[in-house]
Amino acid sequence: MDLTHINDQGRAKMVDVSSKEETLREAEAYGSVYMKRETLNRIKEGTIKKGDVLSVAQVAGIMASKKTSDIIPMCHPIMISGCDINFNLNFDENKVEITATVKTTGQTGVEMEALTAVAAAGLTIYDMCKAIDREMIVSDIMLMKKSGGKTGVFERKR
Repeated sequence: MDLTHINDQGRAKMVDVSSKEETLREAEAYGSVYMKRETLNRIKEGTIKKGDVLSVAQVAGIMASKKTSDIIPMCHPIMISGCDINFNLNFDENKVEITATVKTTGQTGVEMEALTAVAAAGLTIYDMCKAIDREMIVSDIMLMKKSGGKTGVFERKR
């Protein structure tokens, strides 16, 4: 299998997508921020001194999805048509679960935008809570599903 991001000299290149068909493309990514129970309780209660953790993390994730090509070198700038971030407070495992869904109609997918949204949301949660819990772990960032384009549908087996 040829690597699409390598040129004839063996160096990195941005893939030419000009001949690809424009299709509706969607990607969903997931991640977790593990933390102390007390930290999770304070997020739920809204008593973190920096403010509403999940609201700020949601905005950070959306902003990051729109700026993915600025921080991931071989990503194409994409006009995103939608980005949604959802959180689940999982008290059984002491973590905040993050899910990002990104959509576009274009010549390339939005997997990296969804993954970047999750990462930025997770890092924002860490930043807002680090004063009370420096042992948090931002983890489990993965693509859950994607649709559109030549390769069609991918769905991670859960």
